[in-house]
Amino acid sequence: MTGSNTRFSRHPLRRPSSGGVSSRASQKNIVLALAKFSLPLILSGILQQLYNWADAFVVGNVNGELALAAVGATSTAINFYLTAITGFTLGLSILFAQKYGSQKTHELSSILAAFSLLLGGIFLVLSLAGFFLTPVILRLLNTTPDTIAMAEDYLKIIFAGVPFMAVYNVYAAALRGIGNSRAPFFAVLVSSLVNVGLDLLLVAVLHWGVAGAAAATVLSQAAMTIFLVVYSVKKHPILRFSLREMSLNRSVLVQGIRLGIPPMIQSNVNASGNLVLQNFMNGFGSQTVAAITTAYRVDSIAILPMINLGSGISTMVAQSHGAGDEKKARKILFAGTSLMVIVSVVLTLLVIPSGGHLISLFGVSPQSAKIGSDFFRSLAGFYLLYGLSAAFRGYLEGKGDVIFSSTAGILALLCRIVLSYSLDSFLGNMVIAYAEGISWGFLFLMYFLRAIWKMRPERSRLQQTAF
Repeated sequence: MTGSNTRFSRHPLRRPSSGGVSSRASQKNIVLALAKFSLPLILSGILQQLYNWADAFVVGNVNGELALAAVGATSTAINFYLTAITGFTLGLSILFAQKYGSQKTHELSSILAAFSLLLGGIFLVLSLAGFFLTPVILRLLNTTPDTIAMAEDYLKIIFAGVPFMAVYNVYAAALRGIGNSRAPFFAVLVSSLVNVGLDLLLVAVLHWGVAGAAAATVLSQAAMTIFLVVYSVKKHPILRFSLREMSLNRSVLVQGIRLGIPPMIQSNVNASGNLVLQNFMNGFGSQTVAAITTAYRVDSIAILPMINLGSGISTMVAQSHGAGDEKKARKILFAGTSLMVIVSVVLTLLVIPSGGHLISLFGVSPQSAKIGSDFFRSLAGFYLLYGLSAAFRGYLEGKGDVIFSSTAGILALLCRIVLSYSLDSFLGNMVIAYAEGISWGFLFLMYFLRAIWKMRPERSRLQQTAF
């Protein structure tokens, strides 16, 4: 595994050189490769969710409810930065996978160099702007007077970690693109351990309060980024570049921007839409807000296997598309859809009976736990549609169809908002669950019809990768 030729010959996602493998055996191999590639992505996602809770958990238990509220008050501002980064690098991951699949490995290092420099620089400037505008941001978010000082301390320090997250996500996209999903998982694992250890030291032992929690987060993000960069340099020669290569190659930038901008826009539109839906939910009263926001904490982990399996489908399809093997890309979709059905049904059967009990663990009242339990019974029945939409989205994005994918996501969000406001008199507070579930069905229908259209024989012949 020290050179590009070795990586090609041993890579689990490459098509087999032998033509004597039966169709059934080939499909089984694809299922196993997809499961093997997606599992570290799923574990990484779960760790990142738990990682995001660490500051709030330690601060809340050590410094009390006001400090916990101060940390929570910054989440909207931070999410705008993070969703922009992760949305853009989703497109970069597709570009890396397509280049790798087409055996244009000599271009990988220039893509990595260009976007590490570009995104690292852009988000350094944006984080500096955020630092100086923190008081304005918090006032615009209507942060309560009793928490605004602590929230300002926390957010100013957190902005220092944004450039690290930009560089980390570029490297994670490169590694996923060449089929290595394990290294980003280990990087998140290292970061999680460092974050929890520093939280305990700086908050519980040294009593630095919310500033200590923020410092722990930034230091752990730096550790995660350094770990992944060093790993990439040592283990993957095709990702190495010299300082001379750290230039903004126009051709590379155009390709990356074309794939990165649409999912970034969708991510930020979704973040804005969630503010609208939060305002809508607030109208049902504090019990509903406590129940459903807590339910979404559980739901965010429950759906991670489907999200990350969809990412696995996207990467494998992108490699096959880059190699010109559209038949294999379709096989990956069919294998991924089969896995997704199993995963989504299992999650549905787990979440419906246990959702209310899981919500109770967060200390909500019995009435709120009951609302949360009803919410899961209403929403989890739509998990199959969510999983199918994730599978077909992965297929389309792997083929580079990110503009349609992102547009469909925005339309589904608008559908959800319209349904929430128009059906609340009929469904009460459960309209939040039903509106989201129906929007998943709408999203699946759009992705399914688009995928069928893309699979037409004439489209397969005419469509060639632009890279």
